[in-house]
Amino acid sequence: MTKRKSLEPFAWLLFSVGGMAAALLIPVLLFLFGLAFPLGWLPAPDHAYLLSVLRHPVTRLVLFGLCVLALFHWAHRFRYMLQHGLRLERFSALIIPACYGGAIIGSGAAAYILLRV
Repeated sequence: MTKRKSLEPFAWLLFSVGGMAAALLIPVLLFLFGLAFPLGWLPAPDHAYLLSVLRHPVTRLVLFGLCVLALFHWAHRFRYMLQHGLRLERFSALIIPACYGGAIIGSGAAAYILLRV
């Protein structure tokens, strides 16, 4: 009898790395672009400079990684909230593909947007 390997450790890895990346990077970006630049606390970079930074491959890779990791963190957290928090374990066959499929579709959308800039 062969034992089927589970992808659960990989899902937990994406959950933990995504949570750490989101907790460290997203607040900084929100502070800079949501408060510091609009309120004049820091001088705002001009549009041409931001566009040149965004067109750099490393910047695109970092933003893509942040999007992917944050989406998979969300998917794992939402999956377990639905299954255990709302006690919907009987719908696991629908919940799991919907959550992780949403993260995959969102990752594809992030890649498409970042490649079009």
